[in-house]
This record gives sequence, structure tokens and C-alpha cells, in this order.
Amino acid sequence: MIKKVCSLCVFFSLIATQTSPAAELRVLATTFPVYLFARNVTRNCPDVRVDLLIPAQTGCPHEYSLTPHDMQKLENAQIIVKNGLGIDSFLNAHLRAAGDQTRSIDCSADIQTLQVNPHLFAAPRKAAMMARGLAAGLAAHDPEHADAYTAAATAYIERLMAVDKRLAALGLSAQNRPVVLQHNALAYLAARAGLLVVAIIQEDEDTPPTPARLMALARVARNESAALLIGDVQYSDKMLRALSRETGVPYVRLDTAASGPDDAPIDYYETVMNANCRILERYFGQ
Repeated sequence: MIKKVCSLCVFFSLIATQTSPAAELRVLATTFPVYLFARNVTRNCPDVRVDLLIPAQTGCPHEYSLTPHDMQKLENAQIIVKNGLGIDSFLNAHLRAAGDQTRSIDCSADIQTLQVNPHLFAAPRKAAMMARGLAAGLAAHDPEHADAYTAAATAYIERLMAVDKRLAALGLSAQNRPVVLQHNALAYLAARAGLLVVAIIQEDEDTPPTPARLMALARVARNESAALLIGDVQYSDKMLRALSRETGVPYVRLDTAASGPDDAPIDYYETVMNANCRILERYFGQ
């Protein structure tokens, strides 16, 4: 009788083990663009949860300070996905203290950059490289889902490269057309579109240009026959408007996808980048 009871216990224990849901893998992205990439790479894995560390509207968190709520998210995360190149340096002290460097993925690792410009995500071709590295990192941490990560990343990269093709086509007609950028976050996008950046309005993240600096920029824009002033929707267009009035050069505002809505759809990045292409095509398209 005792043997039968024990056998039944083992039997039901095995059933419970087999039918219990798989443990959820918790992935935490440090920035909004990386959050979008991670959602796409993990979209075929229902037992992988992707969360965003900072508020979606934050933009580039160069000077961000962790809140108690952020700390709780970090404690609950099993894998941390970073932009890298210094954008998420606010996290370094926490990772060192917790000894968690081994469970983080740097999406910018081994990608060629323009000087020390961490805004790789702002150009679809670079974003595709980040997505590829992200998928490889996740596969290394979670081999069980390796094939799913690779397949989803491959499909996502195809969509990103379709947008990149539009930018490359612009480069054929707009090759070396001089432009002035509001912020260096737009540099990768401008380079892929074949544009020649002759000046950047806001060189320092925290310090707006002085009136003297704006006058110097106006001279550069005129001397270099700038075709367009290109702003970033993350920032006020006040300086762009002033420079445009001074020089007569038109201005537009593009979206680097550094920030977005809390309920951003999974194709938000591609939608934003296609909208950027349409704006540039109005000025430089054949």
C-alpha cells in the first residue's frame, strides 16, 4: 500500500512538473531604441518578457539618475540590454557593485562609430547591426531560444535594411549636399543619406549655443551653401527657426527614435525612420 501511495506521489509530481508553465525570462532594456530592438528580437518567445528601464519619453539618458523604481526593475531583471558607448553609463556603478557585468549585453559592441558618437540607433543600418548583436547575446545567455532569436532578428533586419535602402538611394541624388545638424545624434542618418555635415548647432549635450555661436553658424551655413538645417524632435526648434531666418536656409525636424510613447507598436522604429526618409526625399529625392 505504501509503495502504491509513493508511486502515485511520484506520478502526480511528474505531471505537475510537465504541465507547469516555463519560468519567464526577464529582459530589461536601458533605452527606448534598445527596448524596441529587444521586443522585435524576442517576439517569437512568449515566455521572454522585455521591459524598459527608464521612461519612454526620456530620450538619451546621458545624465539620468536611477530611481527606487528603476532599482527594483534592475533587481528583477535576469538580462540587461544596453545601448553602450557611454549612453547608459549611469548604470555602470550599479552593475559593478552588483557584479552583474556578465549578465548584460552591449548592443554597440564591435560596431564602427563616427568618432565617439553613441547614437548608432538613429540610422537603420546601424540599428540592424545592433539587433544582430542583441540576438547573439540573448542566444548566448539563453540557448534554449537561440533559434527563435536568430529567426526573429533576421526578419527584423530585413525590414530595417529596406528603410536603409531608401536612405542609400537618397545618397545617390544628395551626395555631399551640405547640411547643418542640430545635434550629433543625427550624424549617422545624415551620413547614410550621403549628406555632408558642415556644422552641428548643439555640440554640448547640456549647453545651448551662445548668440555668438549662432552667428558663426550662420556664416558657415551661408559660406558652405547649406541646403538644409536638420533638427531633432527631441529638442526645441527655437534655434533652428532663428538660424533659418538669418540664413534663408529651410529647416526640417527628424526623429531619431531616442524616445517615444509608452504604448509604442512593435514597428514604431521602422515607421519613424520611413517618415524621416519621406521628409528628406522632399528636398533631395530625384
